[in-house]
Amino acid sequence: MGIVVEAHNVKVLGSGEKVLGHGFGTDQSVWKQLVPYLVDEYRVVLYDNMGAGPTNPDYFDFDRYSSLEGYAYDLIAILEELQIDRCMYLGHSLSAMTGVVASIFRPDLFSKLILVSASPRFINTDDYYGGFELEDIEQLCQAMEANYKSWVSGFAPLAVGGDMNSVAVQEFSRTLFSMRPDIALSVFRTVFTFDLRHYLSHVTVPCHIIQSSMDVAMPVTVSEYLHRNLGGKSIVEIISTEGHLPHLSAPEATIPVLLRHISHDITAHASSSLG
Repeated sequence: MGIVVEAHNVKVLGSGEKVLGHGFGTDQSVWKQLVPYLVDEYRVVLYDNMGAGPTNPDYFDFDRYSSLEGYAYDLIAILEELQIDRCMYLGHSLSAMTGVVASIFRPDLFSKLILVSASPRFINTDDYYGGFELEDIEQLCQAMEANYKSWVSGFAPLAVGGDMNSVAVQEFSRTLFSMRPDIALSVFRTVFTFDLRHYLSHVTVPCHIIQSSMDVAMPVTVSEYLHRNLGGKSIVEIISTEGHLPHLSAPEATIPVLLRHISHDITAHASSSLG
């Protein structure tokens, strides 16, 4: 096993080339309800982003992971070490945009991207509505620094869309708590303050954009913004689910949608917006 593969806890299941990346506050276990539907037909590659709970915190480079480029180079390194020439990439939130950036650096490695809850920018500007004001993010960061446990107890239900008694909220809380608080703060700040809009026109790999109809982290207009500004073919599907992690909070509704987008490519006559 290579150094990069070992550091990211890479797991390879089945045959075929499907790579799954998780978002902030989770790890590869977030895909556990989807993987059984894939392994008989595809080779599935699962990995943990550096800084996720199961990774060695000593490997987390605060400078490298202060931008998404660091995560994108990690993804490319994993694919190269596994000698994957081309893959379909499914990413959630942070990892969705990681896939976008990586596909610009190495478009040859990706046949298509499936982007779940993807946002190029979470902070509003005069001509763009991302869902948050900068002051909102700063207040959330201050709360994380002051009392991480209390912050998780408030953030997890908000992000997932449920109360602390729900299995999905408890699972998201578990993976958040598994992160070292200073690393969680750094990743959170990176994700919620980046601006990747300038990258979008350079994307040539086909993109399947999937989002919950009710997501406190981002309005549905963000998915339409991605669709309008991506350089290659793209399609949007808004699903009738709640929360930023629909594959965790509503797998019964989300998994069939993911499987459909995995199985089918964008056609010339495909509708730009489904749901």
